[in-house]
This record gives sequence, structure tokens and C-alpha cells, in this order.
Amino acid sequence: MRRREFVSAAALAGAATIAESQTAPAPAKGRLKQCVTSFPFDPKMHLEDRCREAARLGCVGYDLVAAQDWPTLKKYGLIPTMALPGGVSIENGIIHQETHEQFLASLGGAIDECAAAGCPNIITVGGQRKGMGNAEGADHAVAFLNRIKPRAEDKGVTICLEVMNSRFDRPDQMCDHIAWGVDVLKRVDSPRVRLLCDIYHLQIMDGDICRNIQTNFQWIAHFHTGGVPGRHEIDDTQELNYRFIAKTIADLGYTGYIAHEFRPSPGRDPIQSLKQAIDIMTV
Repeated sequence: MRRREFVSAAALAGAATIAESQTAPAPAKGRLKQCVTSFPFDPKMHLEDRCREAARLGCVGYDLVAAQDWPTLKKYGLIPTMALPGGVSIENGIIHQETHEQFLASLGGAIDECAAAGCPNIITVGGQRKGMGNAEGADHAVAFLNRIKPRAEDKGVTICLEVMNSRFDRPDQMCDHIAWGVDVLKRVDSPRVRLLCDIYHLQIMDGDICRNIQTNFQWIAHFHTGGVPGRHEIDDTQELNYRFIAKTIADLGYTGYIAHEFRPSPGRDPIQSLKQAIDIMTV
């Protein structure tokens, strides 16, 4: 090979290596599989740039991204870790019987999309009480989940009922205590119907985070993070010891995903805050 040809070939090889490094995620460290939502990023940052940074920092997946954007995730070696279906809303969740037929169609279609694309989880919510009692709401939620669970079981996709807080962020939510959610799941009794344990919401409503996670571990399929108070960084500017929480979860043998859903504090660099959060949860 002539020198000019050798130099050209080397340059092309180097360019290919750089391109590969831009799309390949950094090797995941620690015992927990961390992923991200869009909230930790600057809202003006494009999805492609968010994916590039998430992969560079060692995330393995990305939550709550529309199905049409999943190819962008996969371009950077990320998997869609939790789908956001149409239809089910924070106001009109699965406790409202009059919405069940609509939700069966929208959630059923989303389950099929998840199965085809390798997305393991799909979110759902209880919804606002609007004067409904806890027992009636639980009955309606159980009835809906019993109707949809065969499809989830058949497709190998887990429906995750989120436990929220009704004090600040989600007023009037029915599924606002982990005990209510676990009661519903016990009655449904399906390996494909589990809880999304948002640690931020859980701290506000129930506290005793590690004991609650340990006690209810078999019913939890997915986690979200966020600092308390304010849902900002998960560092020592807030009241939770996330490094200890991460160790507690890892020691239980958890094999699912933990997605960062905090909102960066004003004046802080969002990428540095995300890097710090990933470091804290690396145990």
C-alpha cells in the first residue's frame, strides 16, 4: 500500500471509530441499570443531544419518550424503558369506569408497540378521585387491570401503576399511598401488573423509604428519582440519602431500571447534575 493510501485508510478508520464512540453508550457501572427521563435536561436541548449525553454518562435507557422517537434512542444504544400511552391521563385514570373501553384500546395498542420495540414497561395512573372513595376506586382499577392483564402477559410487557403524591404535584390523586397500590396489585395478581415507585412521591406521602421498598419489593417493577423538597438534584442539598437508597435496592437483587426524573436547580448545569446523580446511584 502506498503511503498516501495508508494515510487515507487510517483517517477513514479513525473517523469510523469516532462515529462509533458517539453512538455507543458508556459501559454501565455498578449493580443498578440507570436510565433517564427528559426532565433533568435543559428543555431547549434536542432529543438527539439528550440521548448522546445520556449514553455518554452510562445510562442504558430513556423513559417516557413517544414511540416515534424510539429510533433516536436506539441510535445511541439506549432502549425505551417505559412507554407513555395515549388516552390515560392524570385526571381520568383507570379508577374511572366510564373511560375503561377507551383505555383498553389505547393501552392495548401501546402494549403491542412496546412488545415489537423491546420496551419492557408502560405507565398508567389511578386518576383524580373527584369525590370517589378509595374502596370504589380500587374496585374500578382492579376491574380494568384484570381486563388488560392477559394482553400484557401475552406480550411480555409490564403495566406500571404509578404511586404519586396528592399534597403538592398531583392534587386529588387516588393512588397516592403505596398501600393502596399494593392492595390493587394483590387483587389483580399478575406478574405483568406492578408499581412504578417514584421515590420523590413516596417520601412525601409515606416516608420510611427503604423499609417501604423492602416490604413491597415484589410489587415494584420500576423506580423514578427526585430530590425532596422541590424535586431537584438527589445530592446533599435535600433530605434523602440516595446512595443508601441505591444500596438498599441493589441489595434486594433488583434487575429492573431506575430513571432519573429530578428537575435541575436554577443556576446549576443540568449535565453535571445528571452525572452526579448517576455517580450517587452507582453502588
